Amino acid sequence: LILMFDSSSSSSSSRWMSSSNEAPPQQEKTEEEMAAIKAAREERKAEKERKKAEKAAKKAAAKAAEEEANKVHNVNYLSYANQDSYEKCGDMDRIMSKSQTGRTFSRVFDIGTSDDATHKPGDTIWLSGRLHSIRVKGGSCFLVLRQNSFDTVQACFFKDKEDPDGSAKMIRYLKTLTAESIIQLEGTVVEANVKSCSVQDAELSIQRIHSVSNAEAMLPFLVEDAARSEKEVEESQGTDRPFPRLGQELRLDHRWMDLRAPANNAIMRVQSAICQLFRESLYSQGFIEIHTPKLIAGESESGAGVFTTDYFGTTACLAQSPQLYKQMAISSDLDRVFEIGPVFRAENSNTRRHLCEFTGLDLEMAIDDHYMETLEVIHSMFKHIFEGLETRWAKELAVIRTQYESEPVAFTDEPCVLHWPEAMEILKEEGFDMGDEMGDLNGAMELALGAAVKKKYGTDFFMLDKYPAEIRPFYTMPCPENDKFSNSYDIFIRGQEICSGAQRCHDPDLVVKILEQKGIEAGDGLKSYIDSFKHGVSPHAGAGIGLERVVFLYLGLDNVRKASMFPRDPNRCTP
Repeated sequence: LILMFDSSSSSSSSRWMSSSNEAPPQQEKTEEEMAAIKAAREERKAEKERKKAEKAAKKAAAKAAEEEANKVHNVNYLSYANQDSYEKCGDMDRIMSKSQTGRTFSRVFDIGTSDDATHKPGDTIWLSGRLHSIRVKGGSCFLVLRQNSFDTVQACFFKDKEDPDGSAKMIRYLKTLTAESIIQLEGTVVEANVKSCSVQDAELSIQRIHSVSNAEAMLPFLVEDAARSEKEVEESQGTDRPFPRLGQELRLDHRWMDLRAPANNAIMRVQSAICQLFRESLYSQGFIEIHTPKLIAGESESGAGVFTTDYFGTTACLAQSPQLYKQMAISSDLDRVFEIGPVFRAENSNTRRHLCEFTGLDLEMAIDDHYMETLEVIHSMFKHIFEGLETRWAKELAVIRTQYESEPVAFTDEPCVLHWPEAMEILKEEGFDMGDEMGDLNGAMELALGAAVKKKYGTDFFMLDKYPAEIRPFYTMPCPENDKFSNSYDIFIRGQEICSGAQRCHDPDLVVKILEQKGIEAGDGLKSYIDSFKHGVSPHAGAGIGLERVVFLYLGLDNVRKASMFPRDPNRCTP
């Protein structure tokens, strides 16, 4: 059966169904209605933004509160009596002498477990010093505090379960501390075994800690690198972690850092000790200390370079030595005088043993018969220095010799004096061509002579007498047996000269004659000097000693600059 559908009928039905499903056309909204819809939408949006801002504000407030709670504030420490009201950690407010807090600060070397220790386990003390090193890991901290460059003690902090917030704040603060900062800490002494510090049988448990002066995180170099010996540095070069080799210029550019190294710091203390021992010996032998001008009208040493400066329209010089004035002191009836003061030499000498400014240890004394009286005084003085250093400054010497190897200076009980002819024979035997034997010694000759004297006489310290007159200053007394030579001497340590001296020419006519022979004009600068002899003066002799040269040679250093706090040479006038 085939059913036949009328296509027109189907199409008509479809149109009817489509028409019946369509929604009736909507009427357009009025402006008032549209405005209301928009206002509602904006109100919903504003409410959403308000809630979002409120949430952010609450979050920020919570974060600020947390940061404030965790913040380590500066501490204004005014009184020990109010200590419990202060934070236990934090940078100290700038110390401007607002008050005396009443705290008593202890010394590291007084800490220990021995019977003679001042601070034993159980004692709570305050220490002030430099932060040598620090290591913070997890809830613990280990640091080393350093005093006087070579006194060190370990201090520790461990998280306290009973005070987690306080412990967390302490750890956060300890992480901010930088090496070489100046810190103050309060701690309790506890027994410990610490091999890396000078205090090896005790350490401190940190109760409070404050930084007084923060060091920059990036330093020119590390003090521990400056403290290594050349041998230690050299041996490390073939390893996976070679130590840096610090150049001399880098060290001198930041000399204050270099002097923090224990050996370098101890060198300055030995320099001070030599001045102290020099004074002690001479005071005990009837000398007085004088202070002579350093601005003078003319040269005080012939043949030595001089620095000049304007002096109210005239030219003045920086004194090359106190020579003329200490001789005039003898004419003033100050029979035995000494001075410790600066000496200036404008010599363009870039050697390891020359400086343009150094400290002179000078002495002058009246003599009765012979300048040997002065050599005996000088020998006694140097014996006092050598013996005093090895006994009273043994700690400092031990520290220095860990970085710069040396042995104590060998010396004789009585003065070891060589005369010029004997020295010439020794040097010729050593293979030197001495020519007419009237020239000065060079460095190689001095070293060879020192080695020969050590072998022959068993001493590092000796005096060479009777130098040729031609190579000595105008104020030197000629030798009475042969005026080609003089009553002058140099003194040596380990084959290098540290001191020059002589009997002085106290006869004014002879002084003038020698000046003429040397072609030196007796100008205004020498007039007063010669006049002082015309009014009567005792025969006298003396010596000038270079302090830095003594330190340099006694300690076996490789450069005199290591013996000067802030050296001056032709290429350096800072710092």
